[in-house]
Amino acid sequence: MNAATLGRGAVAALVAGAMMLGAASAETLRLSHNVGDTTTWQQGAEKFNELISEATDGEIDVRVFPNAQLAGGDQMKQAEMIGRGALDLVLTSAINVTPLVPEMAVFSLPYLYSSYDEVDATTQGEPGRMMADILLDKGIVVLAWGENGFREVTNNVRPITAPEDMKGLNMRVAGPMYIDVMNALGANPQQMQWSETLTALQQGVVDGQENPIGAVIIPQQVYEMQKYITTWHYSYDPIFLGISKAKWDSYDAETQDKLRTAAQEAMAYQRQITREGTANGIDFLTEKGMEVYEPTAEELQAFRDATKPAFDEWAAKVGPEIVAAFQSAIEAAE
Repeated sequence: MNAATLGRGAVAALVAGAMMLGAASAETLRLSHNVGDTTTWQQGAEKFNELISEATDGEIDVRVFPNAQLAGGDQMKQAEMIGRGALDLVLTSAINVTPLVPEMAVFSLPYLYSSYDEVDATTQGEPGRMMADILLDKGIVVLAWGENGFREVTNNVRPITAPEDMKGLNMRVAGPMYIDVMNALGANPQQMQWSETLTALQQGVVDGQENPIGAVIIPQQVYEMQKYITTWHYSYDPIFLGISKAKWDSYDAETQDKLRTAAQEAMAYQRQITREGTANGIDFLTEKGMEVYEPTAEELQAFRDATKPAFDEWAAKVGPEIVAAFQSAIEAAE
């Protein structure tokens, strides 16, 4: 073997070693979210993986786990797990964090919002930053806000046109505030993990459920199990992409900036496709055989009046300063 050959061999060894070092230094982060892999939640999570992998030249990769798999199917448990560093990343909704952070119920107070402009004034404005500060105290760094959407009610018993139509219906709900809302309407709320809900609807264990059209009802094919839907827009549900503070603190400022930038772009994309799906959703659901009822302004006011006790009770739990900050931002956006 001559010197030239030795030189080429040494270079090849160095290149191979560098490649192995790069592979060894690549990090895979685990991201847990609440719903199935056909949803805009999943699409947003996959977009985040694509963007952060590109921004870090493959040094950070994100593996997505739907249906709260990493929390044993318990979507409420994810926030606590991320707070103590047992999960790297979470994509979850505000209402699913309320057992840990009751203030997060502010987003979902019944009939707080009437438009996307009002929503964006809070999630993308000062109120959103206020809530991110509260979550930070629980060990969760909010990277960006996405969207589950306005929650609409479906059932298999009868059309819902007035509050009294809710009486006696067994309704699956996601969290404590919705239990009080359903009680105010005379329904029988049953808190249940989403991973169990589709089976419960198929088997008639519950009569109905409430969820956004674009993010859940269509991609999870709820229309195959439910006959009636009322677009009552009674509650809004944002989602957020969060990272464990312990994991966040392990990165330098440049990497943190890349993570936040990727998250914000991914959630902007997720909000867009969710709203597009919602805009086209009524026609789609009608084609699939659902009976759609769109309440008048007067009928919506009746629902608003009926759920006012739940609004007042949860506004007190959230805190008057937080509610006032949200209402001010909403009024400015009108």
